[in-house]
Amino acid sequence: MRTIFWKDCLWLIDQTKLPEKEELIPCRRVDELVEAIKRLAIRGAPALEAAGAYGVALASFEREFSGLEEIRQYLVEKAKLIASARPTAVNLSVGVEKVLKRALEGNSIEEVRSIALREAERVAEEDIERNKKIGGNGAKLLEDGDVVLTYCNTGRLATVDWGTALGVIRSAVEEGKKIRVFACETRPLNQGSRLTCYELMKDRIDVTLITDSAVGIVIKKGFVNKVIVGADRIVRDGFFNKIGTYTVAITAKHHRIPFYVAAPKSTFDLSRTSEDVVIEERGAEELIYCGDKLLAPKDVKVYNPAFDFTPLELVSAIITEEGVIYPPFNF
Repeated sequence: MRTIFWKDCLWLIDQTKLPEKEELIPCRRVDELVEAIKRLAIRGAPALEAAGAYGVALASFEREFSGLEEIRQYLVEKAKLIASARPTAVNLSVGVEKVLKRALEGNSIEEVRSIALREAERVAEEDIERNKKIGGNGAKLLEDGDVVLTYCNTGRLATVDWGTALGVIRSAVEEGKKIRVFACETRPLNQGSRLTCYELMKDRIDVTLITDSAVGIVIKKGFVNKVIVGADRIVRDGFFNKIGTYTVAITAKHHRIPFYVAAPKSTFDLSRTSEDVVIEERGAEELIYCGDKLLAPKDVKVYNPAFDFTPLELVSAIITEEGVIYPPFNF
């Protein structure tokens, strides 16, 4: 099943409900989509690119317009709102801009709507195609019998379909290679335990769940021999990914095992360095509560960044749809 698709309106899998149940939720208004993005009902850089693209199409259909100029102005206004929903992942704004640019070329309300939806569908289909290419390119780096550690969720649920880092593993398994996976829980929202383990078990790929703090001992004992992660934004001096990735990268470097990043070219933002990117901070309740259960004093001070930065010196290779990039990374 695709993570996000259009059928009369925009539908997406509510990832906050997994693995307990697989529930589709409709978005008929842009504010519903923005809320879904903010609460991580949909997440993952490539999936956010599709969400941004579909969001522009959604804006064109959510109300009636008196004329061409009104719908154009409305799309520009809503595009800014959608793009600002998650500030660190560059793909969201990339998807918005791809569709907005073309939709504004329409010469009537109906043409604007038609172009917006067509372009959004194209963005979604291209994501699936490039993920398959990433998977094929990355599978060449995996050998039969490899045990791979991965972090956060980079599979179907983080994309429109197939996945980036998990897509590499899927492609290797599809080629007949026996690959085992160690998945970190990925606190505080447990995208690793809730989503990655759910996906891999559904595909009958051997997966072992570990706590984030077990990364060191797992790598030191030689339980894994490679690491593959995704990326939310790749800049000139490194990449941003789910908080905790930097720790995994340092540990892999110390123990001399390959640390690979799998991401589409739309994740590259080479006009910027790490100093130019704002890291999103999320609410304290994500650490203080588990559901309704209190895990810490209500008034405790909390630092809860959603992402961290990993410098290129810790990266063995970057796997893209166009091939594998090795150091020195002369972008």
